[in-house]
Amino acid sequence: MHPIYAIGDIHGQKAMLDQALSLIAADGGPDAEIVFLGDYTDRGPDSRAVIETLIAGRDAGRNWTFIKGNHDRLFCNFVRNATEHDPRVRSGISWLNPRLGGDATLKSYGIEGVMHLAPKDQADGLEWLAHFEGPTGWIDARSLSARAQEAVPEAHLAFLESLPLLHQTDDLIFVHAGLRMELPLEWQDPEDLIWIREGFLESRIDYGKLIVHGHTALDRPEHHGNRVNLDGGAGYGNPLIPAVFEGRDCWLLGKSGRRPLKF
Repeated sequence: MHPIYAIGDIHGQKAMLDQALSLIAADGGPDAEIVFLGDYTDRGPDSRAVIETLIAGRDAGRNWTFIKGNHDRLFCNFVRNATEHDPRVRSGISWLNPRLGGDATLKSYGIEGVMHLAPKDQADGLEWLAHFEGPTGWIDARSLSARAQEAVPEAHLAFLESLPLLHQTDDLIFVHAGLRMELPLEWQDPEDLIWIREGFLESRIDYGKLIVHGHTALDRPEHHGNRVNLDGGAGYGNPLIPAVFEGRDCWLLGKSGRRPLKF
């Protein structure tokens, strides 16, 4: 049976990505089919190099499929429009807050400085950038976005913005966050595909195909019978552990080879 490999949320961890790709190559060879589950940016130290690696693989004709994550969209929205928030971030914190990790992403593109975040606004409940303190002085969010537009290659933004929200095979559905398990694919809300937790994580419905997703960080990947969560917390410093699927059977890859991941 043809194996398909998958890599969960990378979050700017270039060294971990290189290690995951090496493990996949050792198991499946240089032409292995890989699906990346999104969240390539934020929190980790080198989002720029992660995106460059993915684009280079695409341009080299590698059998790689890329899914868009919510952090990838947050990044693009700030660079394009100085947008700091998304309504699905219930905490109301700014993308520039280290908890979301936009500050680390900008730093990977050479934008060095300190984010001074104002307390949450009592009127809208949102945290805003008061000012960015860089080598040339203080600037506001819109000026910081303009600086990011100069620093971030257009090809990086275009790559992230072009990505699909899901990918499916005969046995598997790959998606960043999850699905409304009671709804067919054609009725899914695109926002759910990159943001959902409530209503998905607790569902025991078998969708007919195994759902392979990330988004909700764990200490290590887990199998839940109807879904596999591959976000093992690389954004918080945990190892980035790739998986391989043959049909609905799943293994995690390590230095010693395959280890079964079972429900």
